[in-house]
Amino acid sequence: MEPQKQARTPGDPVAWPRGPSSSQTPDDEEGPEGNTAPAAAFLGAEADDACADADDACADALWELPVEPAERRPECSRCSRPQKVCLCPFLPLHPLHISTHLYIIQHPAEENKVLRTVPLLAACLPQDKCKVKIGRRFSEERDPELSTVCRKSDTLILYPGAEAANLEEFILDSPVYPSTIIIIDGTWSQAKDIFYKNSLFRLPKQVQLKTSVSSQYVIRTQPTNRCLSTLECAAAALSILEKNDYIQETLLRPLQALCSFQLQHGAQIRLSKEHLLKNGLYPKPMPKNKRKLRKMELLMNSVKI
Repeated sequence: MEPQKQARTPGDPVAWPRGPSSSQTPDDEEGPEGNTAPAAAFLGAEADDACADADDACADALWELPVEPAERRPECSRCSRPQKVCLCPFLPLHPLHISTHLYIIQHPAEENKVLRTVPLLAACLPQDKCKVKIGRRFSEERDPELSTVCRKSDTLILYPGAEAANLEEFILDSPVYPSTIIIIDGTWSQAKDIFYKNSLFRLPKQVQLKTSVSSQYVIRTQPTNRCLSTLECAAAALSILEKNDYIQETLLRPLQALCSFQLQHGAQIRLSKEHLLKNGLYPKPMPKNKRKLRKMELLMNSVKI
């Protein structure tokens, strides 16, 4: 046990270490009016330096500690799901034969989400027909391939809005049958940011799906009852473009299996914000921001936003 140190009062003399550079002069005492004398200032600086050195030493010691990488569960190479909950039995035995090229523009935040649907979609399609581009900003310099695709007359982009044509009606009247469709993968705010801040994505013809079917992706909250997941959008769009309903049925099968498995193991059905607001079940207070409040009111009144 260390001997207890006696508290020093302001009037007690300061004990200096003996050494060649430790001579004390009368000027090294506390000055008048509470000002710090040079001797006291030197002591304080020396103490601060000692504390700083100790902190640096501790930090260095922490950096030298061995870091064990987080152990990840082995993943299936095809469906990208953990091997114990692999969904390959629900995927088609061979990739679907399609003529349409599909480009998925994925927000970086979606890449590492556990319950993402894009890997299931890609696992069902030929690699040369389904390409995933990850990022928030795209330009001709950064991605010449995507720039070329966006400038083609037979390319569509699936994004709802006032200027978007109904996909089913558009292909009936279009002089050039579409060969490529682009879909943005992310939350609605992320998709909006990508669409409006990349001029490339306003070059293709904008189309949307006209459907009253509710999403089967029930383990993730959607803004409205009509909002669909990326996989569901791709399934509907490809079945329309390929004129083959079997494509939609096949692509939805792994999504249905994913949701069923999650619900059996503790997940809960997530109702849309629109449903919660209309039925007085929304758990959060209404936003004070006028723009966000207006969006909430539009959802309650079933007005398309």
